[in-house]
Amino acid sequence: MNKKLLALYGLKWNPFSPELPTEALYVTAKVENFCWRIEQGLIREGGFALISGDPGSGKSVVLRLLAERLQQLRDISVGAITHPSSNLADFYREMGDLFGVELKPHNRWGGFKALRERWLAHLEGTLLRPVLLIDEAQEMHPAVLSELRLLSSMQFDSKTLLSVVLAGDARLHTKLRRDELLPLGSRIRIRLLMEYADRNELMACLKYLLDTAGNANLMTPELMQALCDHALGNYRVLTTMAAELLALAAQQELTQLDEKLYLEAFATPPTKPRKSA
Repeated sequence: MNKKLLALYGLKWNPFSPELPTEALYVTAKVENFCWRIEQGLIREGGFALISGDPGSGKSVVLRLLAERLQQLRDISVGAITHPSSNLADFYREMGDLFGVELKPHNRWGGFKALRERWLAHLEGTLLRPVLLIDEAQEMHPAVLSELRLLSSMQFDSKTLLSVVLAGDARLHTKLRRDELLPLGSRIRIRLLMEYADRNELMACLKYLLDTAGNANLMTPELMQALCDHALGNYRVLTTMAAELLALAAQQELTQLDEKLYLEAFATPPTKPRKSA
């Protein structure tokens, strides 16, 4: 949305854009508690954490929020896997780039040893574990997940070198129940389940987005209620519908978004009766 259209509604940014600034992200008490446990526990003790939920429930937003908070802490090294579906060789290449270690994928033992030495030196110097964030973790190959488990611990599993936060949908739960991944599943110490939101939670999110963007009265209360009723408990559906309405209102240069606009955008047109032969 360009500056002219933002000025039309007195907005600092598009409240329904995926590229919201961090301070505009809506944080529930459950998400706040999860982030606190990562900051106060996992980075000091190491191990695995899991964020799970249906598409659009807010998993990636939690990872983004967590990354922002961790990067503000001193002596923390934070990396994020950008290609979770990589094979084992490409996984080592990406890990080498993330943690500044020159790796040769054909020499897996050398890469394994170099990464652990780097993490161990970081731990001895700061008493904090490096953090690895992985979104869409359900796409990871079982062999890569197993390798990650082996990489992250030493001394017969008594010393943990890395903190890992996995985020994925129900397919990740299914994958972790496979025999070869049961050891990894048993090591998940902190869990966050992103469930479908109820009407009150959706309304609180919508109000927060409008307030932080600078125009709490952008929508009529009736429209806000209609959006929450039809969002299917999904934050992504909510913001997608609201973004479409905002674009339509800007096209018509409306001063406020209302239920009439909602009906214009989303009402199902009546079907014409068929003519009999």
